Amino acid sequence: MARPAGRADSLGCSADRLHGSQELSAGDLVFYRKQAGEAAISHVETPASGRGFLVGVSMKEGHRRRLLKGARSSLHDFDNNAIYVRDFAEDYRADLHGSFDFLLIEVPRIFVARMNDERSGREVRDMACGAGLHDPILAHLAQAVAPVLEQPQLASPLFLEQLGIAIGTRLYEHYGQAVPERQARRTGLSKGHEVLAKDMLLSQGDEPATIADIAKACRVSRSYFMQAFRESTGTTPHQWLIKQRVAQACRLLRETGLPLADIAADCGFSDQSHFGRVFARAEGMAPGKWRRHAHR
Repeated sequence: MARPAGRADSLGCSADRLHGSQELSAGDLVFYRKQAGEAAISHVETPASGRGFLVGVSMKEGHRRRLLKGARSSLHDFDNNAIYVRDFAEDYRADLHGSFDFLLIEVPRIFVARMNDERSGREVRDMACGAGLHDPILAHLAQAVAPVLEQPQLASPLFLEQLGIAIGTRLYEHYGQAVPERQARRTGLSKGHEVLAKDMLLSQGDEPATIADIAKACRVSRSYFMQAFRESTGTTPHQWLIKQRVAQACRLLRETGLPLADIAADCGFSDQSHFGRVFARAEGMAPGKWRRHAHR
């Protein structure tokens, strides 16, 4: 098939032939979702650059691509959740066969440098590249990104930041190529830092505290804070915060006659609909029904 005509996007895809294209930044990482029908694209290519690395997670089966490198080529099949990792520092050319749906993660080199600064056990220079690989952990994290890309306005900034850190950490630890230099030692947060972190999470100012804000206040790296918070509380910061908000909502439902919209606002939910969804997942029933049961 002939190479696609028309304007190519930043990843080499012919933008006018994609039937789905989304993009969202989360800290250092950039997420994309690219979807195409059976005959939408036959060829992509990008020249070498210093952008870093690109990780693709296939969201459906049936895609095949032939990677072209000089006079050599290699053919790779992508089942659902199969992944690839490539380095932007190399020219990329590929012939695509069949429809596809990929969740893509752009990892800039500044992210790798910052992870090196935050770690005490490794210094990563590159990432192991490959195609058609299987990584159920990374695939699971990618599945969590997909609905956020569809409706980014509904995503919690704390959840999105946390998810970006989790994905970045998986990439760094599993694909990062380095020689270990010293052993990292992890512990939970000190009592004072745990109290500080919880107070900052519960604060409802104009701009809610981010993981980076809290880690800085505790004088630790973001990745260390995430691990230490989990060790101290048994849960992630986002999960802990949701639990506190639901507990506060239960108290207000039981002890006051406030309308549900007011309770949603008082407890830090974005709106009554968001409050209802989160509360129902946590308590197994809608807030109004829970209130009626509590007053029996």
